[in-house]
Amino acid sequence: MRPTIRSTVPTANRAFLLGHAMTGVALAALTSMALAAPANAQDTAPDTAPPANDAEQDDIEEAVSDYVEGEAPPPGEDREIAFEADTLEYESGPDIVIARGNVLLSEGDRSVRADLVRWDRPAGRIDASGNVRYVDGDGNQLYASELELTDTFETGALEDLLLVLREGGRLAAERGERGGDGRIALIRGAYSGCAVTTPDGCPKSPSWKITAERVVYDPDANKVRFEDGYFSLFGQRLVPLPTLELRTDGGPSSGFLVPSVRISGSNGGEVSGSYYWRLAENRDLQLGAHVFTDVLPMARATYRELSSNGAFQATGYVTRSRRVNPFTGTAQGEQDFRGYIAANGRYQLSEDWQFTGSTRIASDRTFLRRYDISRDDRLRTVAELERIDADSYFVVAGFATQTLRLDQSQGQVPVALPLIDYRRRIDEPLLGGTVTLRGNSLAITRDAGQDTQRALASAQWDLRKVTGLGQVVRLTALARGDVYHTADSAQTDIASYRGENGWQGRTVGLAALDVSWPLAGPIFGGTQVLTPRLQVVATPPIRNTAIPNEDSRAIDLEDVNLFSLNRFPGDDRFEDGTRVTYGVDWEMTRPDWRVSANVGQSYRLDDKQIIFPDGTGLADRFSDIVGRARVRYKDMISFTYRFRFDKDDLTPRRTEIDATIGGRRTYAEIGYLRLDRNIPLTNEELGDREELRVAGRIAFADYWSAFGSAVVNMTNRDEDPRLQADGFQPIRTRLGIAYQDDCIDLGLTWRRDFVSQGDALRGDTIELTFRLLNLGLGG
Repeated sequence: MRPTIRSTVPTANRAFLLGHAMTGVALAALTSMALAAPANAQDTAPDTAPPANDAEQDDIEEAVSDYVEGEAPPPGEDREIAFEADTLEYESGPDIVIARGNVLLSEGDRSVRADLVRWDRPAGRIDASGNVRYVDGDGNQLYASELELTDTFETGALEDLLLVLREGGRLAAERGERGGDGRIALIRGAYSGCAVTTPDGCPKSPSWKITAERVVYDPDANKVRFEDGYFSLFGQRLVPLPTLELRTDGGPSSGFLVPSVRISGSNGGEVSGSYYWRLAENRDLQLGAHVFTDVLPMARATYRELSSNGAFQATGYVTRSRRVNPFTGTAQGEQDFRGYIAANGRYQLSEDWQFTGSTRIASDRTFLRRYDISRDDRLRTVAELERIDADSYFVVAGFATQTLRLDQSQGQVPVALPLIDYRRRIDEPLLGGTVTLRGNSLAITRDAGQDTQRALASAQWDLRKVTGLGQVVRLTALARGDVYHTADSAQTDIASYRGENGWQGRTVGLAALDVSWPLAGPIFGGTQVLTPRLQVVATPPIRNTAIPNEDSRAIDLEDVNLFSLNRFPGDDRFEDGTRVTYGVDWEMTRPDWRVSANVGQSYRLDDKQIIFPDGTGLADRFSDIVGRARVRYKDMISFTYRFRFDKDDLTPRRTEIDATIGGRRTYAEIGYLRLDRNIPLTNEELGDREELRVAGRIAFADYWSAFGSAVVNMTNRDEDPRLQADGFQPIRTRLGIAYQDDCIDLGLTWRRDFVSQGDALRGDTIELTFRLLNLGLGG
């Protein structure tokens, strides 16, 4: 019998190999190198392992070389192997290679670290022990006290293992074994998607986990299947799970989703749940149901699809219920089918062309509020075909709106179809400026109201220059022609919105000069920029009153439109006459701080009739004074104040405040709006309003927080005679408590609605929300 021969490489001569061979063969090649090491390396060998003579070393090298050559992978399948260890031994009798101390074996993205690696060449088996860490090709990390590998780097038996998945989940078990199909069967395993340490690095128990007697992990499909298991929350077993399968890579998997619970005054108790169905890699379907104590159940479905050139999704609700009389609060009529559908999609048809579409349709005006789906008061259906390139824009679009306001006639709501708009920019064709050409066509129809068709064409020239003293000068010239056709104008209630029936035409001309002068300098350890600005705009008289007003109704002077060439929104109204607008911008920046403000006013040079309605701030030769102030400190303080002061006595006509104080977890928000236009209520777009909005959140403990919000209508009957308000009428309040960590959201919310709208009754709503990360329940 041939005696056992050992060769040991000390730490000082640490072995390293890079080559093209199979993982197990790398050990054999390294053994060959170690046996051929200088004599001083063999002097450190233990006394029980006498040095091999030259003949024996030659035999070992030859045997290893034969093995390497015989096991070399075929052409085109070479792999680069890296191997490191403090010491290396070879037992020639049983043909075993042993590596000790800081052993590292890697191939591509896969690697093994251990204190000891023993390779049984005849059996093709590698045993790693002592602080074993195995990383697979997907980035998942396996920790174990003992690990068995094949010589092709596939795992076998495992003991006391912990699998840390790349997406954040963790899977632990007493022992496991890899099957021939690549799956790993684990005994008495536990899985959680939660972190086991705090942000400070201290250990903590996972918020939830799943334990099972048997766990099967499929690394190829990124799935874990549990058999005879339990779901535990905060250490307490809650739900038995005979079988459960979930994904470990954070991707979606078919299964039941966690239900939610709600109690409301309109529907009573509610339990809602859904099943997620993964139809394909790019398509899924979610089917849901809402079960109520006071009304019939409601079904819900959501379909989503992603393709190479776009995406589409659609959601629908359907149920049967009675509607409630908005005056008596009692149910009326027979039960009807009620529902809602919302769909949207966008597709890139080519490099320049794209299509965008969306639709929202409800069966009636109170369905969305009754079932707490949405609080919108109008639903829009839109279709747009666009072409966009570097110098032009073209769109063909259509718009339709469904009103959900109880006091508005649907027949008066317009349908815009088609809307065609084309714009083209031409650089430096005239005196170094830029010319923008535009064409627009729009048709508006109503079931019971004014119908309008229009077409317009315009050319605008712009030139921007900077003088030697730093002034920014902009010259603008505009020429435009419009053609309108109007029918049934008498059906429009507000006279200023009507046009004259039949065909009407008008021309628009404009010339403008805009000069600003930024002045920069230091202040308070930072930098300030003071920018005075002056604008002169001249426009000949325009036939405005003969043209219907469809898209220029919501006019209100603000800091954002003070210097606009036309301070009417839209195209149906155009401001004429000659005016001078003046103002100043100021901004200061320093570390952590940013403060800005602006203020301005305009003055009309002629005394011709002004077409702006009273209350807009533009109805006299001098406009009201408008401006804005902003203060921001890091991400802790944000304050914005917008104002409009009466030109005569500086009475605030518009006051708007938005402020936020705090960080991401603890903060307070406040919003206040007051419109005091001091005009009779003759225009639906210009009514007076006063509203207060507050919200806040207070974090306590590690993951707990309390939150609340309120919306209060502070408008009184003097400001709006249509209201029965006393100056302080809560609209909606909300209070709640929440727990949120890296893998769970848990919240309890109480909400009170103070206003009934149809069968969406005022009252209290209590909702329990519960969401788990990396867990989709399925069987």
